[in-house]
Amino acid sequence: MADPKGFLNHGREVARTRPVGERVKDWNEVYVPGSLLPIISKQASRCMDCGIPFCHNGCPLGNLIPEWNDYAYREDWTAASERLHATNNFPEFTGRLCPAPCESACVLGINQPPVTIKNVEVSIIDKAWDAGTVAAQIPERLSGKTVAVIGSGPAGLAAAQQLTRAGHTVAVYERADRVGGLLRYGIPEFKMEKRHINRRIEQMRAEGTRFRTGIEIGRDLKATDLKKRYDAVVLAVGATTARDLPVPGRELKGIYQAMEYLPLANKVQEGDYVTTPVSAEGKHVVVIGGGDTGADCVGTAHRQGAASVTQLEIMPRPNDERHPTNQPWPTFPILYKVTSAHEEGGERIYSASTTHFEGDEDGNVQWLHLSEVEFVDGKLTSKPGTERKIPAQLVTLAMGFTGTDRENGLVEQFGLDLDARGNIARDADFQTNVPGVFVAGDAGRGQSLIVWAIAEGRSAARGVDRFLTGASDLPAPIRPTDRALAV
Repeated sequence: MADPKGFLNHGREVARTRPVGERVKDWNEVYVPGSLLPIISKQASRCMDCGIPFCHNGCPLGNLIPEWNDYAYREDWTAASERLHATNNFPEFTGRLCPAPCESACVLGINQPPVTIKNVEVSIIDKAWDAGTVAAQIPERLSGKTVAVIGSGPAGLAAAQQLTRAGHTVAVYERADRVGGLLRYGIPEFKMEKRHINRRIEQMRAEGTRFRTGIEIGRDLKATDLKKRYDAVVLAVGATTARDLPVPGRELKGIYQAMEYLPLANKVQEGDYVTTPVSAEGKHVVVIGGGDTGADCVGTAHRQGAASVTQLEIMPRPNDERHPTNQPWPTFPILYKVTSAHEEGGERIYSASTTHFEGDEDGNVQWLHLSEVEFVDGKLTSKPGTERKIPAQLVTLAMGFTGTDRENGLVEQFGLDLDARGNIARDADFQTNVPGVFVAGDAGRGQSLIVWAIAEGRSAARGVDRFLTGASDLPAPIRPTDRALAV
């Protein structure tokens, strides 16, 4: 363990963010570079001798948090990195993007601010990269077996890296022009700079993983042909079918799904565009949906120079602190959250439902009409007399996703069964009803967290390895039915 009295001697300190007026003028990460290392040893020392580290169960990956906290406290960064990578292929992703269910499960969090687990994690991995200790792990021998991984998000990358290290020849197919899935085009640059993805891809290439971009399985290449070519297939295609808003005026110009809006801003940062084809500059922007994707739209609109930004959420405003009836410790609480994007301005309206859109004579959206809603007998009901309209010249829909893309024919061509929720069904080894075809991540689980995607990719890799060789030494942090404390 770290300092036995660390949690008594030190309060919680988190990474400092750059001033709002500075960071909204660029797309760099919002945190002050290098601000964590001077305080991280003290923060790691707050990890107490709790006896039963509930943070292990709060994390779907089963991260060895007390162990690498101890190494970070002692500033043994090499050992800390080794313990971190023992359970997590991409800690620089989770350290920046995960909502940290481990911190909600921290025993110290019962009556004090929890350990800054997420900040310690990202400090360890950034230090490791800077020191050059993150090396390619090239397999000693090849199995002679081939695996195709469809999708290069966190689940696909984790599965591919694990299988490559097990000695299989792995090719990752990605329909976009670059590798990374939603990490590349769904997450704004100010939350995670894409250089972090690029250097992991280079590590994976050095290990032997091959990448095929611009190929959509089901359209550009038939699923049946792919299956004949490889000994096993892993489907990590995500849950990319966005939930729509079927209200009058939806057809007006200026209303976009979040995943139509956000990738364009990222493509500007990649150098594909000088300016984005869909810009918030000078416009009154309304974001429908109160989750992380909605917050990403808010931060993007600020950087594009929006005249105003309003975020709508149909549910009531969450509590500021954990409520006894709101999933008591150590489960993940539903709390009012202020992200870096919300710090930058804008208005948040809760218990609001969009009734219709209003446009101008040219068919461009101009106004959004809404009404307040409340729960009556367990159902959301509009409150009479609360109707009003707000200016809306650009609207983004960030209301979540309903399942895997069915338009490209992949599901039908493979002949896959779906579960009751519309996800691709799988067994305890993450294998579908088609022998040799496995599924990992949101495609089988439904829309979820990046940490769950990595855990699913690692677990599916073990199932594939067993299928190909009859046994496997690869770790399997979860089963398909696991919900654990992080949900």
